[in-house]
Amino acid sequence: RPTHNGPWTVHSTERSYENPWIRVENSKVAHPDGTPGIYGVVRYANLAIGVLPIDETGHTWIVGQHRFPFDAYSWELPEGGGPKGEDPLAAAKRELAEETGLSAAHWQEIGRWDLSNSVSDEKAIGYLAWGLAEGEAKPEPSEELRVRRVPFSELRDLCLSGEIRDAFTHLMVFAAIARAKTGMLPDEVSRFLE
Repeated sequence: RPTHNGPWTVHSTERSYENPWIRVENSKVAHPDGTPGIYGVVRYANLAIGVLPIDETGHTWIVGQHRFPFDAYSWELPEGGGPKGEDPLAAAKRELAEETGLSAAHWQEIGRWDLSNSVSDEKAIGYLAWGLAEGEAKPEPSEELRVRRVPFSELRDLCLSGEIRDAFTHLMVFAAIARAKTGMLPDEVSRFLE
């Protein structure tokens, strides 16, 4: 029996692939204009969680790793996955500590985004963290990470030049800049976000 997804009619949906992180579904549909078609969706088991840490001198930390889908090395802000039933802030604190060894006294959510809404249901939440304390990084055994501390202005310039291409990093950087310019962040961090 058909169901509806907005203006789409869904005749059937089947799982074509599943692992602990993603599920791929294929649906037989009628497009909004009534023509028959198919629609494939990647469903994520986790939320994408990202952190923009800023220290008292205006520096931040970026994490480098080889990204399998693009067969390319990528520099990004600390980011990872948080199970959908977990408090996103708890996941952000864990990701920051695992990848950089940092903990933070202060946290503020800076945005929620749909990362690729034409083919996936992946949702992302980004945080700004400050009042930092250093500790020991404990990345997952399967990860081979490099960590760099850079001025925030350098991170912004790496995004603008295209050297950093990670969409989630761009979203966090430019959301933080916009929030700083509109008075939505405390002065102690907004003065570094230009």
